[in-house]
Amino acid sequence: MTSTALVIGLAGALLAIGIYLLLQRNLLRALLGLVVLSNGVNLLLLSLGELGSTVPPLVAEGAQGPAGDTANPLPQALVLTAIVIGFGLVSFALALARRAYQRLGSADGDELSPVSQTARSEQTR
Repeated sequence: MTSTALVIGLAGALLAIGIYLLLQRNLLRALLGLVVLSNGVNLLLLSLGELGSTVPPLVAEGAQGPAGDTANPLPQALVLTAIVIGFGLVSFALALARRAYQRLGSADGDELSPVSQTARSEQTR
C-alpha cells in the first residue's frame, strides 16, 4: 500500500468520524465534528499535491517550467488558507455556543430550537 493511499484512507476515516460527530445532539460534539471534518478535507486536499515528491517547484533561469517531478504548491496554499478560515469559524462558533449555553443553560441541540422553547413556555402556563 502506498503512502498516498494510506493518507487518503486516513482522510476518509476523519471524514466519517466528523460526519458522525456532526450528527450528535450536543453542540460541543457537533463543533468537534466540524473540526475533525475540516481536518479530513485538508488532509485529502494535501494528498492530491504529490506527497512523494520533495523537489521544490522552482523554475531555473531561462527554462519554461520546473525540471522533473515537482511538488504541486496549490494544494498546500489551499490547505493553509483553509486552516486559517477554519480556525476563525470554530472560534466564532465556540463563542456562539458558549453564549447559548449561558443564556439557555443547555448545550443540547433540541433545547436550542425555537420550537422547543415555545413548547416549554406552553408547558409552564
